Amino acid sequence: MGHAAIYAGSFDPVTMGHLDVIQRGVALFDRLVVAVGNNPSKRYWFDLEARAQMVRDCTGHLPTVEVVSFDGLLVDACAEQGVTVILRGLRMLSDFDLEFRNGLANRDLAGMETVFLLTDPKNIFVSSSLVKEVAIAGGDVSRWVPGPVAARITRLNLDQHR
Repeated sequence: MGHAAIYAGSFDPVTMGHLDVIQRGVALFDRLVVAVGNNPSKRYWFDLEARAQMVRDCTGHLPTVEVVSFDGLLVDACAEQGVTVILRGLRMLSDFDLEFRNGLANRDLAGMETVFLLTDPKNIFVSSSLVKEVAIAGGDVSRWVPGPVAARITRLNLDQHR
């Protein structure tokens, strides 16, 4: 088996920034596992399977990408997938503080290495939270999310998320 990494997140919804990290990760690793996580304390727009399917819909053209879902600790998902590298994207300095601490904890817990990719400047402000805020206010989010994701957002009853 060649070099493999895992890129984890809630992907609620998956954005162009997420896809940029995935596409760049594919160039760096022989196998990239995109792990869609579930945190019981978070309220999601899309359920776990829908979020995983959105990622599959957006990465189907990338043969070395495998999409899985997981509950619990990321290091456990890494062990289950046989991966020892965690891939993370950094948009700004504030991301680094949290990601640095998480990376150290994952290394301490399970010997996992973390590789950081700096965001493409055009995606520096794009986040799932921003997409949700703009969509709820009736704005066009199609420049920040892939086509299949924009279609799913359009079909949502946004009144229940206000």
